[in-house]
Amino acid sequence: MRFKFIDDHRSTFRVEKMCSVLGVSKSGYYKWRTTPPSERKKHREALAKEVEKEYLESDRNYGSPKITEELRKKGIKVAVKTVGRIMKEKGLRSQAIGKFKVQTTDSNHSHPIAPNWLNQHFDVCTRPNQVWVTDITYIPTRQGNLYLASVLDLFTRKIVGWQLGNRMTVELTLDALNQAYEAKRPPKGLIHHSDRGSQYASKEYRKQLKEYRMIRSMSRKGNCYDNACIEAFHSILKRELVYRYKFQSRQEAHQRIYWYIEFFYNRKRTHSKLGYLSPDKFESQFYKQTKLTS
Repeated sequence: MRFKFIDDHRSTFRVEKMCSVLGVSKSGYYKWRTTPPSERKKHREALAKEVEKEYLESDRNYGSPKITEELRKKGIKVAVKTVGRIMKEKGLRSQAIGKFKVQTTDSNHSHPIAPNWLNQHFDVCTRPNQVWVTDITYIPTRQGNLYLASVLDLFTRKIVGWQLGNRMTVELTLDALNQAYEAKRPPKGLIHHSDRGSQYASKEYRKQLKEYRMIRSMSRKGNCYDNACIEAFHSILKRELVYRYKFQSRQEAHQRIYWYIEFFYNRKRTHSKLGYLSPDKFESQFYKQTKLTS
């Protein structure tokens, strides 16, 4: 009991000193300690938990605008400024880093070049599988570079095919194209747009496009803006994943890129051009509405 008395005495002394420094009364302090939290405070704490949940589910990539949109989808009415303040209070900020420099594939070859049917008209699509855009980018690892060939549906912004390889070969681009075709089985006349890289202009690739009854389209020489949508995807991938993790091995890179594309980018990551829906949800919503109106 003697030790409890000493502890209580010391505690009382600390409270008195703290109240003196802060300029508040002891009765006011104890009232604050014993008063239950207000409804406003409870709401704020619940909102903060939801903000942190969305932040973590985005692999720490989302800022306040996208988190706000995710909360609104759940029926939570909140302003971007409020979410921003909560993120600042909790030390949450988007981890996407770095700048992405566009690398073009080798166009110094004698293969035939296709016309630029797309010509930066990125809003021409009215449904999925009308225009696909494709390109290759490199993924640095401690074991050496990997190369990612991606195929993106211009309407849904969904990655419909992709492949990783140790070299930037025709086979790599063909594997990505074949994967996309097997997944979507697009109708005749799909426009396939790429840069003038030798992989896309090769005899093997042209033959496969002909078998799939696709229309070849190529960017102007050295003009990355003609293929801006797939370049934007590679930029996002680099800033939100590759530059953050600095892969130790090719295997680690493959595992993380698989997760990013299949589970985060296609299924979860929202796009402002898609009404803050993910590519998968936007595609599903389109087919649902089409079915209802047909």
